[in-house]
Amino acid sequence: MLSRLRHPLAAVSVALLLTVPWIGFFITYGGYGTVHPGENITPITAVLVAGLAILGAAFLLAWAAETAEKDVPQAFAIAVLAVLAVAPEYAVDALYAWEAGTGSTQAANLAVANMTGANRILIGLGWSGIALFTIYRAKRTADPAVEQRSGFLADAVTLDRGISTEITFLLVATVFAFFVPFNGGIGPIDTVLLVGLFLLYLLVVIRGDVDESEEHVGVPAYFQQYPKAQRIAVILFGFAFSGAIIFTAVHPFAEGLEQLGLQYGIPEFFMIQWLAPLASESPELIVVAYLVNKSRSTAGFNALISSKLNQWTLLIGTLAVVYSISAGAIGTLPFDSKQAAEIWITAAQSFFAIAILTNFEISTREAIALLVLFATQVLAEFYVIQTVTEPAATNVSMLILYIYTAVYVALGVGLFLRRRESVQGLIKRTVSNTRSAIGASSK
Repeated sequence: MLSRLRHPLAAVSVALLLTVPWIGFFITYGGYGTVHPGENITPITAVLVAGLAILGAAFLLAWAAETAEKDVPQAFAIAVLAVLAVAPEYAVDALYAWEAGTGSTQAANLAVANMTGANRILIGLGWSGIALFTIYRAKRTADPAVEQRSGFLADAVTLDRGISTEITFLLVATVFAFFVPFNGGIGPIDTVLLVGLFLLYLLVVIRGDVDESEEHVGVPAYFQQYPKAQRIAVILFGFAFSGAIIFTAVHPFAEGLEQLGLQYGIPEFFMIQWLAPLASESPELIVVAYLVNKSRSTAGFNALISSKLNQWTLLIGTLAVVYSISAGAIGTLPFDSKQAAEIWITAAQSFFAIAILTNFEISTREAIALLVLFATQVLAEFYVIQTVTEPAATNVSMLILYIYTAVYVALGVGLFLRRRESVQGLIKRTVSNTRSAIGASSK
């Protein structure tokens, strides 16, 4: 990996060089929104060039966040990293929400489909995949976050109890999400509550103390030795540059993947819900894999949980804002019954995943359960849309969504009941942190 190059600046140089071809395309074709696979470049070129740029930017973003841990609370640095890493997902959803504001019903459904797909990928592939990768890596490294236990698939990744705030806020957002479809869309009330919840979370984490962080090596350790002014400049450049690259490159990357998918007969709606979000989530998964590879599993999972929180609050809440600006009046982003079912299954998956983390660990069995439930549901829907004609296909797909929603909720309720003491401790710790933050900010 880039971080293994002998001198830290050599690694940074390689990461920057990976972004150069994309910058060339960006300048040549006139800026954001002008690089279109299939028009001025081929789909495979877009995938390769934009993909390499995303890879390089993801490393720069991770290094900037790690360097920032010297000056700000780790939770806040990770929160900033999470927002920047999923910025492309915000851009894609904002585009559909804007088109919905001009009167496109299909665009409104696509905005919800893309949002729910991204959230489910983050848990179904992200949380589960990174947990399994962490446990696998621990067989060759001394990762203190992994506990090797006797029994069938019993090894587990343990989490820092300092992540209580993120887990509790995510639980609150998840419970609220179950009620969103009953309003017929995402409206002003959802915006106020969800965005307000995210801002309260930021207040809590930014008021935290700057603790002695884990000992860093490589690029972050090198930059942390800089004088404070230079160090802050490096951090800000890393966040700004990598964020700009990721923001501009992911859409062509996703478009290229979509066009390659169409060549193999994959339906467009299915790709917008699954393939495009997979592309937009790739920077974050790269960053987390990098942290795990450095045996910083705790920081990696903190980033994943923080990303889920900001997508499940800020992303949903801002869709109604973009829609209202486009429509020229305060309104509600509408969606059909199929997308209501998509929101319910997404909330149910989140509910089950949070229940898993209430004891601050995720075992191999639990990670596999998340992965299998996610994969089988997506494959089942793909089979239906490929073999069943409309309108029967939509009805069968919704039945699948309802069944999986019930399974997720049942599993989640069971875990919450078994771990109710852990849940109580989780909530008490979060309430204490929130009161301390509010008290500190009022002084």
